[in-house]
Amino acid sequence: MGYDDKASNQAENLGGKVKEGVGKLTDDESLEAEGKGDQASANLKQAGEKVKDAVKDVFKS
Repeated sequence: MGYDDKASNQAENLGGKVKEGVGKLTDDESLEAEGKGDQASANLKQAGEKVKDAVKDVFKS
């Protein structure tokens, strides 16, 4: 996984956690859901990058 992609995914995940936390504090269900969605998106992207890396490793051998 590229360092840029990894950093971007981590930033998106962190931003999602912040949104979720602010949503909980302010009773804003929409913001809380958006934060959870951002986290899920970041996790999905990270999983995709891991699959790409695994495929590259298989074909290097």
